[in-house]
Amino acid sequence: MDSRHVSGDARHLHDKVQIAAKILVVGHFAVGKTTFIGTLSEIPPLRTEETMTQAAADVDDLKGVKGKTTTTVAMDFGRLTLNDRLVLYLFGTPGQQRFVQVWEDMTRGALGALVLVDPQRLKESFAVMDLVEKYGIPYAIAVNHFDGNQARAESELREALDLLPETPIITCDARDEKSSAKALVSLVRYLQSRTRQEQR
Repeated sequence: MDSRHVSGDARHLHDKVQIAAKILVVGHFAVGKTTFIGTLSEIPPLRTEETMTQAAADVDDLKGVKGKTTTTVAMDFGRLTLNDRLVLYLFGTPGQQRFVQVWEDMTRGALGALVLVDPQRLKESFAVMDLVEKYGIPYAIAVNHFDGNQARAESELREALDLLPETPIITCDARDEKSSAKALVSLVRYLQSRTRQEQR
C-alpha cells in the first residue's frame, strides 16, 4: 500500500475533525443571557425558565428590570458552528446567587466564559466575575446595550469593572445575531491567543 496515499487520507480525515468547545454565557440576573443564546443557537435552545412568583420577586432585585416575568432555574443550552473545525456549545447559567451550586457543575470542562454586563448595573457584575475568576476560567466582557441606555466609553467601563488590560471588552445587543456573534468571536480569539502564548 502506498504510504503517501495513507498519509494523504489521514490528513484529509484530520481536516474533517471538528473541535467542540464548551463556553459559558454568564452574568447577573436579567442581563440577557437567555436572549443571547437564543439569538445565536443553530438548534432550538434548551431553556429552563420558570415564571417568577412573588416569593422570587421578593428575593431577586428587580430594580432597573422592566417586564421580567421569567427566570432561568437551571441552565440555557445552545450550539453554534463557527466554521468547519470549531463548534461551540453554549451554556447559560442562572444569574442569582442562590444558584451558585449550579456553577460548580457547569464550569467543568469550560474553556472560557462570556460575561454579559448591563452598563447601568455594573456593580451586580462583580459577584459573577468573582465566581469566574474563582474557577480560573478566562473570560471576555460583553456589554449588553439596552434600549434607551447611553453608551459608555470603553476606558470608563474598564476602570469601573477593574479589568486587566488584556481582557477583551465589546459592546453587543443580545437580540442581534451579528452583534452577538462578534462578541463570541472576540472571546474565541482571546482564548486562542492565550493558548498560543502558553505553548511558547
